[in-house]
Amino acid sequence: MGCDGGTIPKRHELVKGPKKVEKVDKNAELVAQWNYCTLSQEILRRPIVACELGRLYNKDAIIEFLLDKSSEKALGKAASHIKSIKNVTELRLSDNPAWEGDKGNTKGDKHDDLQRARFICPVVGLEMNGRHRFCFLRCCGCVFSERALKEIKAEVCHTCGAAFQEDDVIVLNGTKEDVETLKRRMEGRRLRSKLGKKTKKPKVAESLSKSDVSEEAPGPSKMKTGKPEETSLDSQEKKTTLPPRSAAQGSSSGKAGKPPCGAMKRSIADSGESEAYKSLFTTHSSAKRSKEESAHWVTHTSYCF
Repeated sequence: MGCDGGTIPKRHELVKGPKKVEKVDKNAELVAQWNYCTLSQEILRRPIVACELGRLYNKDAIIEFLLDKSSEKALGKAASHIKSIKNVTELRLSDNPAWEGDKGNTKGDKHDDLQRARFICPVVGLEMNGRHRFCFLRCCGCVFSERALKEIKAEVCHTCGAAFQEDDVIVLNGTKEDVETLKRRMEGRRLRSKLGKKTKKPKVAESLSKSDVSEEAPGPSKMKTGKPEETSLDSQEKKTTLPPRSAAQGSSSGKAGKPPCGAMKRSIADSGESEAYKSLFTTHSSAKRSKEESAHWVTHTSYCF
C-alpha cells in the first residue's frame, strides 16, 4: 500500500476531488473560427462563402458536401442547414496590406502573430481577427465591421452601392444569441419563399385555363360569320362559281367587249365570209365527218386522229 519509510501522504494524494473543466483558449478558438473552414477544417482560401448563420466555409468544400449523396457525411452537422448553393453567399473581402502570411517566415526564425488578420474592414480599417464584430450583406456579399455600419448609417452598401435592408445584415461568427436570431430569420425567409411558390402555381394554372377558354370560345366576329374554315371554303366556292368581273360588267353595261365563244361560232357560220375562211373552223360542213368516214371501235383507220 506504500507509506513505507516514514513517508506522510497529503490529503490531495489520497482524496480524489472533481475534475476541473478544461477551458478552451479563446485565442485558439478565434483563430479556428476566422482562419479555418467550418466544414473541412482546412485553411480558408478564396472563394470564401458564408451561410445564413454567419459561418465561414470554402466554396469547394460546400460543393463537395452537396454532391456527396452518401448517408455518412463528415461533419454534416456543421452544414446540415445548407440544402443548395443558393443558401450560401460568396464574400467580397478586402485584403490586409500589412499581412505577409508565410512569406516573411520562410526560415522559421520569426514569430507568427496569430492576431494579424488576412482581411480588414474597407471602411474603418479594423482587422478581421475575431476581436471585432464583423458582418456581411446577404444581397451583395460585401463584408464590413459592425462599427462601420453603426457609425455610417446608410441604406446602401458602402462599396458597391447595392440597396439592403436590416434583414440582409448577417453577423459573422456571432454569439449563441446571434445564431438563434439568424436561425429564426432563415426559417422565416424559407417559409415565405415556399408560400410564394405555392401561390404562383395556381396563378399560372388560371392563366393557362383562361387562354384555353379564350381560344375555344368564338368572338363576336366568329359568331356572325361562323368558323374561319367554313368561311374560307364558301369564299373559294363563290370564286369558282362566279364569272370574271370583266365578262359580267361587259354583259350588264353593254359596253364594247369580247363576245363569248358560242356567239363567235354562230356569227362565223352565219356570216358572209368566203368558204375558204369558213373551212378553217370546226362548224363548217367540210370539217364534219359522215358515219362511213368515222373510225370503227375495233379497227383503226386513217381518219381517227
